[in-house]
Amino acid sequence: MSPLWSSLKARVSNRLARHLCATPHRLLNTQPMVSFTFDDAPVSAATTGAGMLEEHSARGTFYVSGGLADSWSGNWTAIGAEHIVSLHRRGHEIACHTFSHTRATDLTAATMAAEIESNRRYLLALDPSIKIENFAYPYGTGSVWRKGQLGKIFRSSRGILPGVNSDTVDLQYLRAMPLIDGQVDHDSIERAFDEAIDRKGWVIFYSHDVATKPSLYGCSPSLLRHALEAASRRKIHNLSIADALRAAGV
Repeated sequence: MSPLWSSLKARVSNRLARHLCATPHRLLNTQPMVSFTFDDAPVSAATTGAGMLEEHSARGTFYVSGGLADSWSGNWTAIGAEHIVSLHRRGHEIACHTFSHTRATDLTAATMAAEIESNRRYLLALDPSIKIENFAYPYGTGSVWRKGQLGKIFRSSRGILPGVNSDTVDLQYLRAMPLIDGQVDHDSIERAFDEAIDRKGWVIFYSHDVATKPSLYGCSPSLLRHALEAASRRKIHNLSIADALRAAGV
């Protein structure tokens, strides 16, 4: 498949996925919630990022692609066995991001199943007590063709369409806000939390690396700290994706 066709297919599918093949659920949480998630799980997210969450008695969700373990992406080194097991045993959620980090829109039902199974085997070989309950679309590209398949395997799938999740949501296309320097500022974080309070909503942040000079896809410790402190000031429950879903009655 040519890169141009793959990109066009991804854009069309992602747009359709916002509206079609939904798995609707009315959120039953009685309090506003926030979840901090990290895609591709760079080492800095597992060290600096996870440590900052723990300082606030919070735990995050790390979407892992086993095929990237211990490898350099051009922007960061992804976590491997030692960090994955450490995160899990410290109470953070380990979730699925496909094994090879291939776009969902480039996978058939069979190849998606193989990707998920490869990731499952990799993670459970590290620690059989890891529960792989949730998924994030690689590159944030939702697939209208794979949503039904993913819904039979995972409690949720997360994209990168901005917005606060509230009232009735599509469990296989959860909205998320970037926690990325250059894409979000302090005021937009504050506004998201205000909306969450008004609507008893659920803010999901996504990022990648956590570094003083982050990549174009990551956040600085100061930005993460601001979001954590803003949630704490408002007494917004800070939960992993799995725990937030349980609070919402999923």
